Order: sequence, then structure tokens, then C-alpha cells
Amino acid sequence: MSLAFNYRHLYYFWVVAKEGGMSRAAARLDMAVQTVSAQVRELEKDLGCQLLKPAGRGLALTEAGVAALGQAEHIFQLGETLPDLVRSAAQVTSVRLTAGIADGLPKLVVQRLLQPVLATPDLRLVCHEGEMADLLADLAVHRLDVVLADHPAPFNPHLKVHNHPVGTSGMGWYASRQWWAAAHRGFPASLDKVPVLLPTTHSSVRGRLDHWFTAHGLHPRIAGEFEDAALLETFGGSGLGVFPAALAVQEDLMQRYNVRLVGPCDGVEEHYYAISTERKVEHPVVRQLLAAR
Repeated sequence: MSLAFNYRHLYYFWVVAKEGGMSRAAARLDMAVQTVSAQVRELEKDLGCQLLKPAGRGLALTEAGVAALGQAEHIFQLGETLPDLVRSAAQVTSVRLTAGIADGLPKLVVQRLLQPVLATPDLRLVCHEGEMADLLADLAVHRLDVVLADHPAPFNPHLKVHNHPVGTSGMGWYASRQWWAAAHRGFPASLDKVPVLLPTTHSSVRGRLDHWFTAHGLHPRIAGEFEDAALLETFGGSGLGVFPAALAVQEDLMQRYNVRLVGPCDGVEEHYYAISTERKVEHPVVRQLLAAR
């Protein structure tokens, strides 16, 4: 096979384009600026066109540079997946799925969303929880195979991701034995007479719950707010207050936290998404997860 250019030169150009300048690229590569610049000029010479042009104190891509960067993105993204693919082929004993879990997503819901793939032979499931922005950044560089969240990824022209709806659940109010009778009697007006626990505004469902209170003319006493849904459910189960959770996990909640459903939160729903990125080689377990919905 005859190559019209050197892939190492292409890699240096890719880093310069990603970093936005020779100096930052040289620092990332731990090389002299002159060396990086010379390698990029060699690539331009091999391809027969200018890829970078001065722009203020930095550099900008020419039209040819934009085209070259697009191809370089595909090439080096594939290169990043090569070690995992090779190791997977050599170690046929396991299939690794690395999932990012948005920190506002209830843990019982996560288990239900992943249930369709948990029976995959020799599955090795790795879950990372974090802020949505951090998870999407890891997804973009293929440190994650999929991100599960309670809201779609926001539009970003520099981030090619796809939002796949994978489920919806109505919400209900749950209470421990200590508060159930008082909360159930005269529901939903009774919520003004019992302590209430809520997710923080970090959760996408919090705004819908606040609107629900307003629509019903309620002004509950908020005894606690929790960023983590599992903590909210744990404190609700211990008797700190009445709390909202998905109706889809009602049986799990009742068994795990010894709570009962007080009543539905009519009109309020949680929506769940699996967020994936563009890949030349699609992850088989992610494909299975999406096909199950």
C-alpha cells in the first residue's frame, strides 16, 4: 500500500487543530514548537495544500484543514478503540460495557434500564456516576460507551451525540408507616400537613414537582432536599418525610425501604435517555440496550 503522507505528521496536525495553536500543541506533545511546526509543514507539502492559516495571535483551519481534521477525527477515534477491541478479541471471556450514570438518575431506575443487557454472557459492567457535562466529555473521547440520564444531552455543535428515549415513568408520593395514614387521608391536600422530601433543582423532575404543588395550591413544609435519589429514598424510608419517586419502581421501593404509595403525582413524569456517540464500530451491548426499548 502506497501512502501519500505520514500518519505521524497527521497526528501532529490533529493535536494542533484540537489545541488551537502550535504552543499548546507542543506542550501537550512535550516537543519543541519548531519541531511540531515542521511536521505540520511536511504534511501540507505531502498533501499539496495549506491546512492552517494565521488568525490573530493563533491559527485557524483552511477549508482543506477542516476536511483533513474531519478525517483525522475518524482515524484517531478508531485508533483509540483499537486496544480495547484487540484485548476483547484476545480475551473472549468478557464483554465490557462502561456506562456513565447522570447523578440525578435514581439508582433503582438505573437497574431497570440496564436489566435487558444484564444477562449478556460474560458481561463486565462498569458504572461511573457524575455530572452530565463530565460524562458527555468522557463519552466524546470513548471513555464511556453510553450515558444514562433523566434528560437529553443539550445541543452542542462540537459534540456528536444521539439521545435515545429508553423509558418514561409517572411519579408517585411514598411514605413510611409513620406518615402514611396522615398523608393518605385527604391526599393531595394532606401534603401541606406532613414533612416533604424533594430532589434538589439538580434533578430535571424538580421543576415539574414545583409546578404540581402550585397547580394544587399546596405549600408543603420541605424537610429535606437531596441531590442523590438513593439518599432521598433512604431518608424517606427512615421516616423523615413523604417523598416522590417513580411509579415504575414501586415494588422495589416497598421491599427495600418498607414504604407504601400514598398517591400518584398526576401529570408529572420522569423521562429516561441513553446517550451514545457516533462510532464506526457500534458497541454490541449498547445496540442491544437500545433495541430492547
